[in-house]
Amino acid sequence: MAEVSEVLMSVLSTVRVPRPGDRVHKDECAFSFASPESEGGLYVCMNSFLGFGGQFVERHHARTGQRAYLHITRTRKAQKEDDNSSGSGDPPKKKPTRLAIGIEGGFDVEQEQYEEDVKVVLFPDRQEVTSEDLATMPDVVRERVSLSMAGLLAADSVSHALQVQQWDGEVRQESKHAAELKQLDNGVKIPPSGWRCEVCDLQENLWMNLTDGKVLCGRRYFDGSGGNNHALQHFQQTGYPLAVKLGTITPDGADVYSYDEDDMVLDSKLAEHLSHFGIDMMTMEKTERTMTELEIAVNQRVGEWEVIQESGATLRPLWGPGLTGMKNLGNSCYLNSVMQVLFTIPDFQEKYVSSFEKIVDEAPSDPTQDFKTQVAKLGYGVLSGEYSKPTPDPGDDPSASSEPRGDQVGIAPRMFKALVGRGHPEFSTNRQQDAQEFLLHFINMVERNCRSGANPSEAFRFLVEERIVCQQSQKAKYTQRVDYIVQLPVPMDQATNTDELQEAERLREEAEASGNPPPAAPRARIPFSVCLDALSEPETLTDFWSSAVQGKTTATKYSLHYLPLHLSTQPGEELLPEVAPPPLMTPDVEVKAPVLDDSTVSQLCEMGFPMEACRKAVYYTGNTGIDAAMNWVMGHMDDPDFSAPFVLPGCSSAPGSTPTESASEEHLATIVSMGFSRDQASRALRATSNVLERAVDWIFSHLDDLESMEVSEGGRSEGGSEASRDPPPGPRVRDGPGKYELFAFISHMGTSTMCGHYVCHIKKDQQWVIFNDQKVCASEKPPKDLGYLYFYRRVAE
Repeated sequence: MAEVSEVLMSVLSTVRVPRPGDRVHKDECAFSFASPESEGGLYVCMNSFLGFGGQFVERHHARTGQRAYLHITRTRKAQKEDDNSSGSGDPPKKKPTRLAIGIEGGFDVEQEQYEEDVKVVLFPDRQEVTSEDLATMPDVVRERVSLSMAGLLAADSVSHALQVQQWDGEVRQESKHAAELKQLDNGVKIPPSGWRCEVCDLQENLWMNLTDGKVLCGRRYFDGSGGNNHALQHFQQTGYPLAVKLGTITPDGADVYSYDEDDMVLDSKLAEHLSHFGIDMMTMEKTERTMTELEIAVNQRVGEWEVIQESGATLRPLWGPGLTGMKNLGNSCYLNSVMQVLFTIPDFQEKYVSSFEKIVDEAPSDPTQDFKTQVAKLGYGVLSGEYSKPTPDPGDDPSASSEPRGDQVGIAPRMFKALVGRGHPEFSTNRQQDAQEFLLHFINMVERNCRSGANPSEAFRFLVEERIVCQQSQKAKYTQRVDYIVQLPVPMDQATNTDELQEAERLREEAEASGNPPPAAPRARIPFSVCLDALSEPETLTDFWSSAVQGKTTATKYSLHYLPLHLSTQPGEELLPEVAPPPLMTPDVEVKAPVLDDSTVSQLCEMGFPMEACRKAVYYTGNTGIDAAMNWVMGHMDDPDFSAPFVLPGCSSAPGSTPTESASEEHLATIVSMGFSRDQASRALRATSNVLERAVDWIFSHLDDLESMEVSEGGRSEGGSEASRDPPPGPRVRDGPGKYELFAFISHMGTSTMCGHYVCHIKKDQQWVIFNDQKVCASEKPPKDLGYLYFYRRVAE
């Protein structure tokens, strides 16, 4: 022990005691999903506080020279089943009574209890030091090491803090309208019961507007249940912001919704506001489920394997490489489903998994904050099969033979979720999110982190060509933009089960008339081909500024989603002149700026967007109307220069500002090496004050503007036509045969994409597999007609 004491004394300067604010990773390895519960436990560096599994701790020691690690191992305690057990072999769960995570009455994130063993291990000889051993060592060693051990054990682990982050869905903010809410003196008095919607006579899901006392039905959900949107429509017509849900009013409060703030809110003057319309809050009784209770019911159902997908079928659990489940971290099923699909794509496998060892060797000093490392870690965890094994049941007799349970050990993507969600107002929370929005968010992060070398997001890129025909001159204009997802319109009027839908509507009306709850509404069945046809339907543009007639007129827009990188005009078609709109004139000076539709700019500004961003939106959509401008705004809100002064193509600065310095040749060369033209690189640097990092972010967030920039800045030779013009260099879009096959789809269950549950089906080795968080099973009847996101791959001829 004297030898060990000498070793500890020699490394004592590297042993740190955690301070407030230090990030302690004592629950998860930086490079794998090893944990104290894993075989071999977890080694925590007593200097950097990073955690490492047995296969990576030696690498860290060799790379850094760090010798002292706290070795933590945990063994699961046996659990006794209670009355709440489901009888399915799953651990018993307490019934949640509160829409919350990590607090009393909420959803439990971790219920298992463990016996923990802790000791210090000294590398490279793996000498072990227990607390009892420390008691025999010199005071300076004992005190320093004991303080470090105690500090590490007491510290709030980063992973654990993320896992059990307290989220209370019932904590609501005071509405900004509550204190000064204006109520009309219109003589309206509301009875204590017997309410009906004033428009459709619906008798449930009713909301009373607190300004005028109108009683109207709530929103209609995707499955036809809920209401008929009359309360929402009333707000849109009047602007009266607050409504209370009738049937939830008690002496303790009620459900109050702010349409203006788009959230459930508190109204500190609720009793006064209700009294205005003759409702005595102190005598009211609850007759309907609150929105919180409805949400809890949805979240409880997501854990029931049989009712989520393919109900009634006994699904066979699958294990092995590429068949690894992912733990739900509290409404993280959207992330689980998307990442399972992405790591089925060869580009992502090649980028992150095939190079896993190299990525680990080249990782920065804090790999937990490195995008490439954490994506590679997740990909390896999903595909390796190391974590694709049945969850141990502490209540089972190890000697007894039984069928494996559906749940897997799986992986918990806590570090990954924390990293990709950092700084994002939604993905950094434990709330449910839209899987499509997360997919685009992640693709954007891949683009920004793959500025050199292979870029797996190229697998999603496609080209959209838009042809706009001026109806007055019959001349056309062509534009191109890069996109990643085809958003299909769903023409409800072309459903094939119209008779069934009409019968369901008749039954609903009869039920409402008799005061009975309406039956479940059937889904409208709309052929996929009809949705594709609707995608290419022409769109009429009003207030289109035509360069041919030098004024506003009507135009027709045709959109084509395709891959070839050349433009082709229609036979006999003449192109619109490539001239800028006329300049604005003032009595004393000519301002070289385009004529922008002031009404569209004003509408956008009224929605709360910055003036400069609104001007850019109208400019880059060619004065084609509020819808096009709004789409531009939504697609560029994350741009670093979103609210920066509007700089015209070809200009070095905004009107009235100081021109920026000339672009750095070194910066230009760096951006050109990524496949962009010199003009495009120059524009990006000008727009970001010659800062390379900002310029690269800018150019990747303006991919759809680069094509038009080439025309406006470089012009066109007199004899050249649109058809013969060579395409400018830019983001790579792959070409190939136009035959595709479905290989995955993500399904959603719930009243909106922001709640409920997501699962995915993936075709692996000609067999469909369902991934439902930690459960991975062979799919017997993949519900292809109930998908939310569909993924296709090109079929090689």
